[in-house]
Amino acid sequence: MSSYQAPVRDMLFTMKEVAGLEGICAQPGFEETTPDLVEAVLEEASRFATGVLDPLNWPGDQQGARWDNGIVTAADGFKEAYAAFCETGWNGMPASPEFGGQGLPTLVSTAVLEMWKSSNMAFSLCQMLTLGAIEALVHHGSPELQQRFLPKMVSGQWTGTMNLTEPQAGSDLSAIRTRAVPEGDHYRISGTKIFITWGEHDMAENIVHLVLARLPDAPPGVKGISLFVCPKFLVNDDGSLGERNDLVCASIEHKMGIHASPTAVMSFGDGPGAIGYLVGEPHKGLGYMFTMMNYARLNVGLEGVAISERAYQRARAYAIDRVQGRTLTEGSRGIIGHPDVRRMLMDMKARTEAMRALAYFAAAQMDRAHSHPDEATRTQSQALVDLLIPIVKGCCTEQAQGITADGVQIHGGMGFIEETGAAQYVRDARITTIYEGTTGIQANDLIGRKLVRDDGVTMKALLHTVSAEAQRQVGSGDPVLQALGQSLQRGLEALSQATEWILTRANQSPAATAAGAVPYLKLCGTVLGAWLMNRAAEAAQRQLSENGQNDAFLSAKVITARHYQYHVLVEANGWRDRVINGAISTLALQDDQF
Repeated sequence: MSSYQAPVRDMLFTMKEVAGLEGICAQPGFEETTPDLVEAVLEEASRFATGVLDPLNWPGDQQGARWDNGIVTAADGFKEAYAAFCETGWNGMPASPEFGGQGLPTLVSTAVLEMWKSSNMAFSLCQMLTLGAIEALVHHGSPELQQRFLPKMVSGQWTGTMNLTEPQAGSDLSAIRTRAVPEGDHYRISGTKIFITWGEHDMAENIVHLVLARLPDAPPGVKGISLFVCPKFLVNDDGSLGERNDLVCASIEHKMGIHASPTAVMSFGDGPGAIGYLVGEPHKGLGYMFTMMNYARLNVGLEGVAISERAYQRARAYAIDRVQGRTLTEGSRGIIGHPDVRRMLMDMKARTEAMRALAYFAAAQMDRAHSHPDEATRTQSQALVDLLIPIVKGCCTEQAQGITADGVQIHGGMGFIEETGAAQYVRDARITTIYEGTTGIQANDLIGRKLVRDDGVTMKALLHTVSAEAQRQVGSGDPVLQALGQSLQRGLEALSQATEWILTRANQSPAATAAGAVPYLKLCGTVLGAWLMNRAAEAAQRQLSENGQNDAFLSAKVITARHYQYHVLVEANGWRDRVINGAISTLALQDDQF
């Protein structure tokens, strides 16, 4: 099997030319994060991903995590890799220096997280959930809870989880039944939670569970949910670990993919009740969970990018080495010389680079929203983040389904054989459209909360920005950029038409607009991906002109943008038509006609 090689140059190019790394580094708090430091961080992370995590990916998938009477053992090598991961400081890289983290920009940590997810998605999920729990406690935990839990969570000595879902509730959190009864300075938690990623394992000393539960006087529905910290081992006043809390991993799921990531059924309070500590105010737990939701959804979208990159790399290596039939492309021996194989590889490459650009752009907006010195810029960036997150999460994970499937197709019959590794990416990618809210939930969030609620103000401002860049490219005098700009204008017209259709009908025809929500989300991702691919191509053309030399990487950037134009952006009109006309058939049948 070919080993993972992080696309560091493409990552840096995208960070600088598409996401605006230089401006992020100039913001307060990031002054020490120079472009040279960022490059050094990415190079070092690349070595860890290739040398430590990638070799564990396939054997970890084959062996999986193991459960025995409440004890979960990680796949061979994972515990040692996790210890090295923490010792070298990777776990706390995005966290605040106040609690021992490095405080690097979200844009930088996003690129590094992509490497962990590409090289070993199952391993990376442990850190991802810990970072989510850290984010919730940083924003809403009391100083006492922060000091008790955060330093060791940031260091990685303790990991974190998010306990939301219950067997009877699914995505409907208003139906959760887990109870929290007050007892002195703490609460007694009882209930069952399912789908808890890394809810039990042997890699860390302690596991800090964040649990949604109801107080005895809680109002019904989502307004009656509170958030609690419920550690596996209780923590003494001096910071040492005390007795085991009343919680147990009842089982782990037998899943389609990510076998090395234990997905736990957690039972709280089989005895007197698990001791938990209230986070923030009573009945506001759901809002606290949503504080970290943007980061969680960005990171799941990033999983779509990462696993697509890994599938592309494996398919590319196979296509170069595999000799079969007479090729039609001069200079090629392997099946990469067959035009249809090249088409699939180019499609995988173009879509992955567009997704990376979209995810990195959103991450940079998070940094601007957090620490840009201008208040108006912070406000505008936060609105843009809120709009982009469901698009990043939904589109990147949906596209990963087709990209990983193309990876199997390029392998031919060997792709269906587990030992080649191509099939694992299909299986692992499948969960990403479901994690942190299904694609349908993301799409409903996009049109309901992010588009209609502000009457399209944020979307229209974004479309104005895209339109201005397209016009500049059309008027550039460069034939390649002119063609790219004209195609972007056509895609932009389709997105504008669909946007206006939803805004004018959302209140009078909610079912019809909801029927077109996922197509609208995919339309957004298609057009915004083209916008950022054009931005990358424009930067590449400029550098080629300035350097006066043939740079294969920069030339490929331009060619890949043109492939996106002809093979992906052309889908925009189809998505628009699904939005505007698709509800007629979607809603026509009676239940008994299906």
